[in-house]
Amino acid sequence: MTTHLVEPIRKEIVVEAPIERAFRVFTDNLDSWWPRGHHIGKAPLQRAVLEPELGGRWYEIGDDGSECNWGKVLAWDPPRRLLLAWQIDAQWQYDAKLITELEVTFTAQGAQRTLVELEHRNLERFGEAAAALREMMDRGWSGIVGIYAETAGQAQ
Repeated sequence: MTTHLVEPIRKEIVVEAPIERAFRVFTDNLDSWWPRGHHIGKAPLQRAVLEPELGGRWYEIGDDGSECNWGKVLAWDPPRRLLLAWQIDAQWQYDAKLITELEVTFTAQGAQRTLVELEHRNLERFGEAAAALREMMDRGWSGIVGIYAETAGQAQ
């Protein structure tokens, strides 16, 4: 097991949307921007869901109706902050005992723009696979954040 700290993944992007919309698109409209190829269930991803409350789940629903958990909501502070437990292990399977944290903050930059900062931390909990996973997920989050920002900028 890796005992040294692994640098968190950090992304930030300015979204062309008011803070309330930026938060709503990230949470209530997760399915509108989450990439269909990013799923861990056996069936193709039909829908990505985030339950908008403390303790709520975030999970996927497959084309066959199956559900596959990704984690849970650890902090819910609309429209400023969201903290999620990422409970997907190094083999891309849900693990209820594993928690890395995904924190997303939203800061208004005037009336029509929002700075969105994402941090995925505690990556050392992936053990020996931590460094390789960090590199892979860093690239993945870059693309995902870009898709989210484009979607939030077009939403009404």
